[in-house]
Amino acid sequence: MSQPKVTVQNVSHRFGSATSGLLVLDDVSLTLADNEFVSIVGTSGCGKSTLLNIIAGLIEPQAGDILVDGKSIDGPGRDRGVVFQTYTLFPWLTVRKNVDFALRKSKLPKSERQALVEHYMGTVGLKGFEDSYPNQLSGGMRQRVALARALVYSPKVLLMDEPFGALDAQTRGMMQELLLRVWEEHRITVLFITHDVDEAIFMSDRVVVMTARPGTIKREVRVTLPHPRTYEVMTTTEFIDIKHTIIEAIREETLKSMAVGMG
Repeated sequence: MSQPKVTVQNVSHRFGSATSGLLVLDDVSLTLADNEFVSIVGTSGCGKSTLLNIIAGLIEPQAGDILVDGKSIDGPGRDRGVVFQTYTLFPWLTVRKNVDFALRKSKLPKSERQALVEHYMGTVGLKGFEDSYPNQLSGGMRQRVALARALVYSPKVLLMDEPFGALDAQTRGMMQELLLRVWEEHRITVLFITHDVDEAIFMSDRVVVMTARPGTIKREVRVTLPHPRTYEVMTTTEFIDIKHTIIEAIREETLKSMAVGMG
C-alpha cells in the first residue's frame, strides 16, 4: 500500500490554556491519499477550519503530528497551497502580479515564471483580466485569482476552507465545476472544508463527517460517482443515498450539541 500524501496523527488542540482552554479537536486521525479529493463536513464549531489551519502549518497543535509524504511539517510550506473563503488578494496589485507574487522567492528564470503565471491564469479562466485589479472583479473572479495563485508554485496539497461560501448559487456551481476540471487535469491532493453537503459529495472521492465540538472523526463516506462529473449526478439514486447518510450523521451531532447547550 502506498504512503499517504497527508497523515494527521492523533491531533488535539485547545484554544486558550493548554490544560483548561476550550477543547476544539480531540485525538483526530486522518489520511489523504495521493491525488485524492476529500471534503470535511460537520456542525458549526466542530473544528473543521482549525484542523485545516493545523495541516497548513498556521496553527501548531498541542498534541499530535501532521506529516506530508511521511515527513513532519514545521509551519507553513510550499508543499501546501491554501485558499480561504476571503480572497486575501493584494488590492494594489493586478491579477497577473497577484498570481506572480506566489513565485517571489522562486529561483526560476523570469521567462519560466511568466509562463507559469500565464498558464494558471488561463487554466482558471482569467484570460482578458490579467491587468485588472481585484476591486474590478466579481467575487467568483477574485476566487479564481486566489486559486491560480495557490496552484502556480505546484504544491503537493491544496487546502481549501469554504472557498465558495461567499458566492451566489450560480457562481458557486461554476466554481465547483472549474475546480473539478483543474483537479482532474493536475491530480493534486485536495482537502476541502464546506458546510454544503451537496457540494461535498459532488466534489469528493470521500466525505469525512466530524463530531460536534470537541471535533473528531465520526465517519467517512466513500463517493464512487464516476468522473468527469456533471450536475446530472445530483439527481441519481446513489447521490441521494450518500446525501441521506451524511445528513443523518450531521443531524445526530447537531442534536447532541443542542442537548448539551440546553442542559
